[in-house]
Amino acid sequence: QVQLVESGGGLVQPGGSLRLSCAASGSTVSARIMAWYRQAPGKQRELVAVITSGGRTNYADSVKGRFTISGDSAKNTVYLQMNSLKPEDTAVYYCYAVYEYVYWGQGTQVTVSS
Repeated sequence: QVQLVESGGGLVQPGGSLRLSCAASGSTVSARIMAWYRQAPGKQRELVAVITSGGRTNYADSVKGRFTISGDSAKNTVYLQMNSLKPEDTAVYYCYAVYEYVYWGQGTQVTVSS
């Protein structure tokens, strides 16, 4: 059973930065795809960034140029570096991974406010 554990969320002022981490455990193989989603209050969960096992990445238009997804296969960890944060980035951020099955993390709160 794969487990995903996120960390790194918190409160940050507009224009600030945060780095989220998602550590995967319980699998002997690497995920095919790992991604970050987010869900703001009253809104649907949306894809923020995705990285494939081959290192290809893709981003939501709203975060392009500000967020960077990366992975460390040796640590089975994926990161989301978030720069130039805006109040509209406030949400619970979820890690997502595709192995034989799909797995979700428990989420980590990111609040951007002055």
